[in-house]
Amino acid sequence: MRHGSGGVRKQRGRWVGFWREGGKQVSEVLGLASEMTKGEAREAVAEIVKRIKKDTNPKLFGPFVEGPYFDFYTGKWKASTAENNKQRIRTHLVEAFRERDMTSIRRDELQALLDAKSKTHSFSVVDHTRWDAKQIFDMAIAEGVLRLNPAALLYTARETKRPVHTVLSIEQVGVVFQTLADRERLIAKLALIAGMRPGEIFGLTWGRLAEASAEVTQRVYRGKIDTPKTHQSVRKAALTEGLLADLEQWGGKTGRKSAAYVFASEVGTPLSKDNVWRRNMQPALVKVKLEWANFQVMRRTHSTLMKQLKADPKAVADQLGHTVDVNQNTYTQTSVETRAVLVNELERLISGKPNAVQLLFKKVVTRYHLLSN
Repeated sequence: MRHGSGGVRKQRGRWVGFWREGGKQVSEVLGLASEMTKGEAREAVAEIVKRIKKDTNPKLFGPFVEGPYFDFYTGKWKASTAENNKQRIRTHLVEAFRERDMTSIRRDELQALLDAKSKTHSFSVVDHTRWDAKQIFDMAIAEGVLRLNPAALLYTARETKRPVHTVLSIEQVGVVFQTLADRERLIAKLALIAGMRPGEIFGLTWGRLAEASAEVTQRVYRGKIDTPKTHQSVRKAALTEGLLADLEQWGGKTGRKSAAYVFASEVGTPLSKDNVWRRNMQPALVKVKLEWANFQVMRRTHSTLMKQLKADPKAVADQLGHTVDVNQNTYTQTSVETRAVLVNELERLISGKPNAVQLLFKKVVTRYHLLSN
């Protein structure tokens, strides 16, 4: 069980209970395993945790977050999301305000904390922390602990380091495919051509492959089988004829039982994304100076190249498994060359100078009139 609600483990024939108290893990021997079932041990820990929460001052920031806040939102978050959110909140907020009365925390010191974080952490971390603080204090208001939210007007400093969203060019995509070995090339093709997330690729089983698509119903996250990232992520990702042929050839080498993973380890479990990238893909790409082209870059490249093909944004979003807004504003990048064509067209429109197509049309019309006369 998770530390927030307590848990039990068997040690030397005894049940040992453990839970968090005051932000620290506490453990205690509950009884002999021969005299107490695991269920009874869990009930004993649950009673201890219940008593601690009842006796804890709900106005203290740390206990409020570890208690009511996590208890409520853990039911809403996916397991992977909960793990990341709890780690971030404990590291950046609970550590700073654990023993503080929530009514004593002021907006200026919260903003000072964010400003300090912005010098050492990414925009994503700082901005998520800002949102975490607002949500925590919103809940404190709902619980009657506070009257006003000191985090309501917080902002992420302009100087906070933002990520550089790079993409591969068509030529670089070709180099990636030429450089990687068969298995890794197929994995890269599923990311670049089909736009699939790495967790979806490594969670794919042969039984989920149809005539022209891959049915995405699960993913691998940190070694565990999980549901797809969002509701939109559950989908049928279209596959090209070339991809299907490559998969057929790969299946001929590895065997393709319905329940087996397409990319399985020697013992039949799904391969680890991090291991495959670190041991096989990145070392090969280092040789061609494309080691920066990770799975996120590949997925972003898919979206960007689809835009260059003038693909319907909704179709691209459905293929990637997210909303149109995320597709357009987060994944798709435009090149300077593309924008140069557009601004040149705008300049010609404003100045009244015709472009090549307009000149050709004018010549055709003029010749038509001459022939007619």
